[in-house]
Amino acid sequence: MNILFLCTGNSCRSLISEAVFNHLAPAGLHAISAGSQPAGKLNDKALALLARKGISTEGYYSKSWDDLPVTPDVVVTVCASAAGETCPAYLGPVLRTHWGVEDPSHVVGTEEEINVAFEQAYCTLRARIEAFLALPLDELKNDQARLKPELDRIGTIPG
Repeated sequence: MNILFLCTGNSCRSLISEAVFNHLAPAGLHAISAGSQPAGKLNDKALALLARKGISTEGYYSKSWDDLPVTPDVVVTVCASAAGETCPAYLGPVLRTHWGVEDPSHVVGTEEEINVAFEQAYCTLRARIEAFLALPLDELKNDQARLKPELDRIGTIPG
């Protein structure tokens, strides 16, 4: 099963999601990330956070949803409504869900406040990914009518 974590820039939240998912996922599950308007560069603070957590980002880069190496089975948008952010709409024939997380790279404040925002985004995404991986995916992967509400519920889990 291929999971696409999608946002606009593919530099921070979708990167964190991809890296955490692949770090935790068992064989047969794989995440990729992309953006509708990729920044072309991964966020340095997101990379540093993942390194502190012992999560590899080797081979990851900011990429367009037009250049996906595989067709996703599930698309998870991770953008949020702050500052009028618009979430891209993936139009392919896949199961879609929304797990909105505020963009820590837009936080203005002290270094500590910015670091707290990154940690909070990480904790929220990790909690949701852990909930996803705890689902009985062998039962649900071929039953979108049951899987979709579970994915949507996961999008409400706080960090």
